[in-house]
Amino acid sequence: MRFAEPLIEARLVRRYKRFLADMELADGSLVTAHCANPGAMLGLTTAGARVLLSRSTNLARKLGFSWELVEADLPGGPQWVGINTMRPNALVAEAFAAGGLPPLSGYTRLRPEVRYGRASRVDFVAGGEGMPPCHVEVKNCHLMREAGLAEFPDCVAARSARHMDDLAAVVAGGGRAMVIIVVQMWAARFDTARDLDPAFDRAFQAARAAGVSVHAHRCRIDPAGIVVADAIPVA
Repeated sequence: MRFAEPLIEARLVRRYKRFLADMELADGSLVTAHCANPGAMLGLTTAGARVLLSRSTNLARKLGFSWELVEADLPGGPQWVGINTMRPNALVAEAFAAGGLPPLSGYTRLRPEVRYGRASRVDFVAGGEGMPPCHVEVKNCHLMREAGLAEFPDCVAARSARHMDDLAAVVAGGGRAMVIIVVQMWAARFDTARDLDPAFDRAFQAARAAGVSVHAHRCRIDPAGIVVADAIPVA
């Protein structure tokens, strides 16, 4: 995914109320950007960090900037990290269309936002001639507390735990289901952050035991765009 327009460099002043972040532009002016991320963003909100913003073309929108990337000082060294949780579904769809998602090999279409389970909505249902429908849940990951180790979630994620339960129910009913974790940074392996949300870890492990397949893909990120790259091991 290449950004439609060059991103705008700024420095983070503070992130607050979850979805707002004050930024200082290169000319010294201050703007408030939309932070499309409901999580804790551990390690990603250091004041003064270099960030990149996209500018909206919607003149009616209250906040004209969106926070896309942060140059985070992570274990193992600084790197660009994608913080916009609205991006992973589009990244998965793009990778699928390019044939870059081996877990969905043989499928030819993705139907987005399909209702199922206990009032849940799955990100995609994959289909294809001669292939059983597959429920696909996409999770965004940007937590790294140990060099090379990507973790999810970065705070209590009750809704994500419910998704795991619902996917397990799909498999119990004879269907197919999988989770694709989009790691919006360069990592070597993935595991759950069970100390931050034990309930999610229990639901995640139960879903895997029930037959829900889990795949984590790291991303190549630079100021021009984000691309889903190769798979990394899931603990």
